[in-house]
Amino acid sequence: MQAYVQDKPAPELKPPIAQVGVIGWVRNNLFNGWFNSTLTILTLLLLWKVVPPFFEWAFLDSVWTTTHEGCKEATGACWSIIYRNFRFIIFGFYPYEQHWRPLLAMLILIGLLFYSRDRTHWNKYLGYGWILGLAFMGVLMRGGILGLEHVESTQWGGLPLTLLLSVFGLTAAYPLGVILALGRQSKLPGLKVLCVLYIELIRGVPLISLLFMSSIIFPLFLPEGLTFNKILRAQVAIILFTGAYIAEVVRGGLQGMSRGQYEAAESMGLNYYLTMRLVILPQALKIVIPPTVSILISAFKDTSLVVIIALWDLLKTTQSVLSNPEWMGFSREAYIFIAIFYFLGCFSMSNYSRKLERELSEGER
Repeated sequence: MQAYVQDKPAPELKPPIAQVGVIGWVRNNLFNGWFNSTLTILTLLLLWKVVPPFFEWAFLDSVWTTTHEGCKEATGACWSIIYRNFRFIIFGFYPYEQHWRPLLAMLILIGLLFYSRDRTHWNKYLGYGWILGLAFMGVLMRGGILGLEHVESTQWGGLPLTLLLSVFGLTAAYPLGVILALGRQSKLPGLKVLCVLYIELIRGVPLISLLFMSSIIFPLFLPEGLTFNKILRAQVAIILFTGAYIAEVVRGGLQGMSRGQYEAAESMGLNYYLTMRLVILPQALKIVIPPTVSILISAFKDTSLVVIIALWDLLKTTQSVLSNPEWMGFSREAYIFIAIFYFLGCFSMSNYSRKLERELSEGER
């Protein structure tokens, strides 16, 4: 019997077309069993009933640049409420002819955030850049020097105020939460009790109560003639509130570290500060990225609560436009507009957290 020796590689067999590509994904994720297939069909029917009418209302039958009288005759969305009141919604009562200043301040802030997304840029020069950028933003908003007209903080509002409260609040709350978490894990009884009391007290009350206390109750304890800016008081309340929740998340990360990590640091002769800075915190903060970002996103959305203490953030300026008799009845368009801003902010934070997780996990593979 003559043996057969194959001198050419066998042709590569491709998987069935029903298991790869778009068809495979649809089959495995949308029509995998009778229950998923039923849900998929019902969802498609619901989308068919909702999406085309909404698209027609939002785009085909909508009006964009007409007056409020023209909006009343339109059958679709009245985006003219945004077009006619755009600058007030974005900048509030800031002097009209000075709108370039908060616009430039927002562009600087967005530029710093965008540049800081790359971890290779995290060095001391980036810190100096943030300090200079924030100082210049303060000069632009307040004025009084460099030939800029002085603008009281009571006239700040709209999107710049929302970004100010959220960015500064989240930036300051994170290190505060880390310090509180370390204090709660401390072996010093006095420090531990103080941190526990603070965390439990702050987490036991809603943010609205802290905002009311900072706006109404706190000034009653100050000496006569001494006062603090209302924006600063609201900012401190947001920082204290968010920091308490971050502390509990970070504490969970610290408790998740094995005893061997501490013993390894002790064997190398590292003191408490170096142990936490070089060994424990880098690992603990990495594993709590998802819950931390969840809290930061919630805090970003909660900044809209400052509307109850008469701060003219983005939500308040929009509500002010809707209180105008000329634009009553067009709240859907206005709230969709500001919802887009909040969605972009939350989505950016969530997307960056996933990117950061992937980058930090590459070394473990």
